[in-house]
Amino acid sequence: MRSAVTQAAEVALEKVAGLDTPRAPGVPAAKPPKVAEPTKPIEPLPPKPDQTGPDRRTPTGAETLVTRDQVAQQGKFLTTSTGARLRDTDHSLKAGDRGPTLLQDHHLREKITHFDHERIPERVVHARGSGAHGVFVGYGNAKPICRAGFLARGKETPVFVRFSTVLGSRGSADTVRDTRGFATKFYTDEGNFDLVANNIPVFFVQDGIKFPDIVHAGKPHPDREIPQAQSAHDTFWDFVSLHTEAQHHTMWNMSDRGIPRSYRTMEGFGVHTFRTVNQQGETALVKFHWKPKLGVHSLTWEEAQLIGGIDPDFHRRDLADAIESGAYPQWELGVQVFEDTADETFQGIDLLDPTKIVPEELAPVQPIGLLTLTGNTTNFFAETEQIAFHVGNLVPGIDVTNDPLLQTRLFSYVDTQLTRLAGPNFNQIPINRPHAPVNDMFRDGFHQHAVHAGVAPYKPNSLDGGCPFHASGPRDGAFVDVPVRVAESVKERDVPVSFADHFSQVRLFWLSMTPVEKQHIINAYTFELSRCYEQAIRERQLLALARIDPELCAEVATGLGLPAPTAEEALPVVEASPALSQLGQEWPTDGRIIGIVVADDGDLDGVDDLVDAITDHDMVAFVIGPHGGKLSNGTVVQRTFAAGRSVELDAVLVAGCPAPAPDAFPVRDAKADEPLAPLDPRVRLMLEECYRHAKAIGAWGSGIEALAAAGVPVDVTGVVTGTKGSDVLAEVEVLLRSHRVWERTVVG
Repeated sequence: MRSAVTQAAEVALEKVAGLDTPRAPGVPAAKPPKVAEPTKPIEPLPPKPDQTGPDRRTPTGAETLVTRDQVAQQGKFLTTSTGARLRDTDHSLKAGDRGPTLLQDHHLREKITHFDHERIPERVVHARGSGAHGVFVGYGNAKPICRAGFLARGKETPVFVRFSTVLGSRGSADTVRDTRGFATKFYTDEGNFDLVANNIPVFFVQDGIKFPDIVHAGKPHPDREIPQAQSAHDTFWDFVSLHTEAQHHTMWNMSDRGIPRSYRTMEGFGVHTFRTVNQQGETALVKFHWKPKLGVHSLTWEEAQLIGGIDPDFHRRDLADAIESGAYPQWELGVQVFEDTADETFQGIDLLDPTKIVPEELAPVQPIGLLTLTGNTTNFFAETEQIAFHVGNLVPGIDVTNDPLLQTRLFSYVDTQLTRLAGPNFNQIPINRPHAPVNDMFRDGFHQHAVHAGVAPYKPNSLDGGCPFHASGPRDGAFVDVPVRVAESVKERDVPVSFADHFSQVRLFWLSMTPVEKQHIINAYTFELSRCYEQAIRERQLLALARIDPELCAEVATGLGLPAPTAEEALPVVEASPALSQLGQEWPTDGRIIGIVVADDGDLDGVDDLVDAITDHDMVAFVIGPHGGKLSNGTVVQRTFAAGRSVELDAVLVAGCPAPAPDAFPVRDAKADEPLAPLDPRVRLMLEECYRHAKAIGAWGSGIEALAAAGVPVDVTGVVTGTKGSDVLAEVEVLLRSHRVWERTVVG
């Protein structure tokens, strides 16, 4: 055995003896890239020196002479799975550059079908999710543009909503920087309607044929399966710096929108433009929006990182806890409405381009209904994991447009469920079953739960009395595909000229941010690009940032230690949209979590009354004490100094100055340094973090001494002191309406 081990070591040494001195670990590919996109065809690069693989053997264990290079991809050119070379994989085959995608597109179907079946049984994207039941109530004011019954005044429709991250696996953390899904299934009387939305209103790509590319780029590197659930790596930035139509979505992701505080404080967007039809057959174009009643609110980057280790289930726990405590999350469904013109544009903005928004100042969002989540799931797998959404689940009054990303999704979603949910009958799973009569003439297949009667599942028939019959039209509640004129054209892989602008709306978003939000975006770009191994990718992305804004580019370049390039052409002239900023408004404080720090030997009078007052105001109180159980006055402790952290709180009240608890030693708790300090070091850390993260802090009595011991100034905005806890709470609650106290944050 020793001889065999020695021989193996010698072979390994021989392999590396002729190599150059290795660079720092983390090399993403076998050869460093250049800034410019490669255009000269070359053979596939070999594996990296540190990579190996299984021996090439037959299924019965016999050795072969096949090398690992021979079982990897072959040839210089992109091909179909049967070897036919392809000249274009960026555009689907359409009836003209603005026409619908053709079923004839065999390359699109093969590419999407293979992509849809890459994971079994986990979703390829949106694997990490959380769901809840609720009800939607229509306002009735959508009647002039849409005849869908669930939008009628006072109409209550049961719903199921699934929130999710895009990139991570089922076991990843909730608070990663990522796009979030916001998918809603309406169980209407006219059939299921699925609004499959995101918390970002634009997408990385304009054509669905590119969806596998952006997901492959964003997912962990396939050789090491790292990094998990994040975009801070070479393949993501390699793609978006080359495929510049992705820059708009990337900017949103680098903003605070990429790390929401809660699903309850997250907007949702239908992304695409849909076509609606009223009772008179008149059409309009609309974009769907979900507006949270609690306002849009995000984590700081440090909070997101801390929570990822402290509580990876932070968002799903927050959602479930809010519903359990009766703080039911609510969103208003709204629409931006546009005239259904032949060119399908609005004030120069192409409504079929999913990488573009229409600023709300140009087309206000009109609320048309209220969503309230009222029930947690009984079984996560049966409900959240098995629910199947599809953008083609439409009801009379709502139809699709020729948005090329939407067109591909119409095919992809059904195709995905066939593998994930083991056959064509996935809509018979309880969570997917419609609340309207179903007579589809579909038969058999895996997991057929219905016991069909009759002998004639075909049309026309007489043996079953002719049933089922066609609905005669809108009077019978039929879904009618809007007879939109398709312009005479040629079949081609092309894109409208209007899709070529990749930077004006990215600049619009940047200019719409407040100084605090801009600083966060600079920090995010700097962090993400610093995690890329290849400098060429950083330089290439800086070239893209130069086309957005010189300040943004210069600040990120400084952080990376690189020179800031200048834009080769004039920057687009745009007008800021204040509606894009998360800051500057006030919101209800329902469901906010307020920590109350107490000392067991301090003045506990009024703490229980304070807890009651917080609860009466529809907020949640966490009493944070030196030990679990009850305090000397009988007050129940929800968090100990060892278990509590600032990141789960929206504000903190300090009712005492607790001395170091018996477990305040590093050997017991790594957060407990300096055990002889006048204040328990865990409390000091909590107060320091709350102050640094711009949260409201209040104190009275000996609690003011705790602020001094923690180095928290009492004469700045957002730090409230007083003689009574009730008075301090009243001021803190006012501060909470703005989410954070950004005024005391120094920027730049």
